[in-house]
Amino acid sequence: MTAQNKTLLSARGLNRSFGAVVAAADISIDISPGERLCLIGSNGAGKTTFVNMITGYLKPTSGQIFLDGEDITPLAPRDITRRGVARSFQIPQLCLHLTVLDNMLASLHCSQASRSFFNSSHDPVAVDASRKLLDSFGLLMHAARPVLELPGGVRKLLDIAMALTGQPKLLMLDEPTSGVSADEKFATMDTVINAIDRGASGHPVTVVFVEHDMDIVARYASRVIAFYSGRVIADGSSASVLADPEVQRYVTGSVKSTAEAFA
Repeated sequence: MTAQNKTLLSARGLNRSFGAVVAAADISIDISPGERLCLIGSNGAGKTTFVNMITGYLKPTSGQIFLDGEDITPLAPRDITRRGVARSFQIPQLCLHLTVLDNMLASLHCSQASRSFFNSSHDPVAVDASRKLLDSFGLLMHAARPVLELPGGVRKLLDIAMALTGQPKLLMLDEPTSGVSADEKFATMDTVINAIDRGASGHPVTVVFVEHDMDIVARYASRVIAFYSGRVIADGSSASVLADPEVQRYVTGSVKSTAEAFA
C-alpha cells in the first residue's frame, strides 16, 4: 500500500469481536484525500468500533490500517495522532474547570511533545494560534469562560476545534450533532465544515463523521458507508446509499423518510 495510490487511509480486513458480539467483520475501506465521509448504522452496528480502531483506541484482532502507506495498526493513539489522525468524541473530552483558551492550549501541548503546557500558556505564538482557531469556530467570545459554563453545542465545537490543534490530515468526528438542539444542528455543522474548508488547521483536512440524523447525512456527506452487525452493507453517494433497500431496512427504517431527504 503506497501513497501513490492517492489513498489517505486504507483499512484492510479489520475484524473485532467482544465475546459473541461481532463489532467488525472483514472491514475494508479506502478513504481519499478531501472526502466528507459519513458512517451510518444503528447503535452497535460497528461505526464507533471502526473509528476506535483507526485512531488506536481499540486494536483489531486481525487486519491492517495504513495511513499514507505506513502501517499504523500497532501504534498507540498518541503516535497515530502525531501522524495526522485526530478525533472528537460523542461526549466532549474537556477540562470543565479550565477556561476555553486553556483547554485549547492544553490540546496544543498534547499535540506537540516538545511544548509544555506551562510554556504554551505563556507563549504568545501558542496563544495566538489557539485564539485564531477559536475565532474560526466562532468561539473567541468564550475564550475566558470556564467550560463548565458553556452549553452543549458550544462544548461540541470546542472539542472539534481542539482536535485541529495538531493540524491533522484526517479528522474523525463521533456524532458531532448529538446533544445539539434540532434548531442548532445545521448551524453547528456549517460552522465545523466552513472552518475546515477555510483552512482553520493550516491545510486541507479529510473528514469522517458518524451521524444518526439523515438530514445531516444528506446535506454534508459526499460519500456514505452504512454498517450493520459489524459489516459494511452499502458504500456510495448519500443519495444512492440512503435509497438502498438494505439501508432502509436495517438503518433508516423508512423508505419515505429517506426519499424525503432528497425531495
